[in-house]
Formats: sequence, structure tokens, C-alpha cells
Amino acid sequence: MDISTLFRLDGKVALVTGGSRGIGLMIARGYIDSGAKVYISSRKAEVCDAVAEELGPNCISLPHDISTVAGCDALAADFAAREDRLDILVNNAGAAWAAEFGEFPESGWDKVMDLNVKSPFFLTQALFPQLKAAGKEGAPAKVINIGSIDGQRLNPWETYSYHASKAAILWLTKRMAARMVKDHINVTAIAPGAFASDMNKAARDHGDAVAQAIPARRIGEAEDMAGAAIYLASRAGDYVIGETLTVDGGLVGADVRTSIGA
Repeated sequence: MDISTLFRLDGKVALVTGGSRGIGLMIARGYIDSGAKVYISSRKAEVCDAVAEELGPNCISLPHDISTVAGCDALAADFAAREDRLDILVNNAGAAWAAEFGEFPESGWDKVMDLNVKSPFFLTQALFPQLKAAGKEGAPAKVINIGSIDGQRLNPWETYSYHASKAAILWLTKRMAARMVKDHINVTAIAPGAFASDMNKAARDHGDAVAQAIPARRIGEAEDMAGAAIYLASRAGDYVIGETLTVDGGLVGADVRTSIGA
């Protein structure tokens, strides 16, 4: 066993959606530092381009809006014009919406469900030839869906479509995994807890206060997310299929208040 290469991604090609900020950026940076060539995609071209330049020559910007199936197809075609294989796909791009029950709009339902559930499925479908080209017996390609602990437990806010979407992506992960393992493609998910990002403004702006409710007594750091994503993408995670890795400092698995129903 060569521990020095167990978590390395040398020679791998990855695509991270929503890779220009937040959790996607944490993952992209970790993959690059582990030796991968990483394509990042986001809706804002100027931001995507600037981040790719910052991350260096092993990061390539592919800005696209993947909130529609047409957008997913366009990103897949752009990628396929550059690469004939895809070793790692991280479906990270997402959206959230909060509103009171009686006022929750259809637009807030559709935007979140489309980007958080439909887009990961149809982007993976569109990139299936490249994933299949990369996957081999004993060296599978990887699809990693980014869920949330809000797909495993309730948060205090009225985020109806977000809760539904993040529960859905965890089960979609299992369904996709059962099919795609036949082609040497492993599908897994990560359920992050509190990480500082534009989507999680509470953790970003009030990290110390948020940390008081977390058993680990801190919010997540970039190394926590990068480490989880590298594990699943590398040889170290080759025998993990259809599972969700919860990275939350113990909120779901070690919260005494939850376990006693308080």
C-alpha cells in the first residue's frame, strides 16, 4: 500500500460546478493542490475567469448557466470539445430560497428544485460519455453530488424547496450510483453543515455564534471540505458507492439535543 499516493489526484481531470466561490471553490482548490486539472463553471463569466486565473494554469474557466437542461448540454459540449474523458464531476452549483409558507412563490420552488436536483441529473447524463471513458475496472470515475445536512434534518427557517431538494439529491445519488457503477462510475454525495459562503451567510457573518450550536464548537473550514472531497475522488474512496459523507462538526450525528428530541 502506497500511502503517499492514496489521496493524490495526479493526472485526473475534474469539473466543479459552482466552482468560483464557497464550497465549490474549496473543492476546486483542494483538487488542484492534489494534482488534478480542474475545470470550474459558474454563471458569472467574469468571476469564473478571475478565479481560474488566481488558481493557476491547472484551472480552466468554463462559465455556463446550468439552471436549464439546455445550459447543462452547453457546458457538457464545451467540456467535450476540450477533453475526451472526465475523471471527477462535482455537482455543486445550487440555490436557496426562504419565504413564509403562505407566501412561498412558485418561482422560489422551481428555481431551487431545477438547479439543485434537475441540473445535477441532466449534466451527469450529458457528460456520461466522458465519465464512461474515464472509468475503468479498479479505477472508477467519480460523480460527487453536493447535498446539505438540510436534506437530513430541519433548519429553523422556512426553506421549503431547499429542504426538499437537498433530501432529493441524496436519494438521487443512490439511484444514480446503482446504475452507473455498472460502467465503473462511482456516485456519492457530501452533506455539508455550516461553512462560510454567500449561501450560508449566517456562518459567514456570524461564525462564532453559529459555532455554539455545533458539537465541534466551530464552523467548517476549507480544509474540512477539501479533505472530504479529495477522499471521495481519490483511490482512498474507490470502495464508497451511493453513500453520503456528512461533514458538519457533529450536528446530525452527535447533537445531544437532537438525539433526545429536545
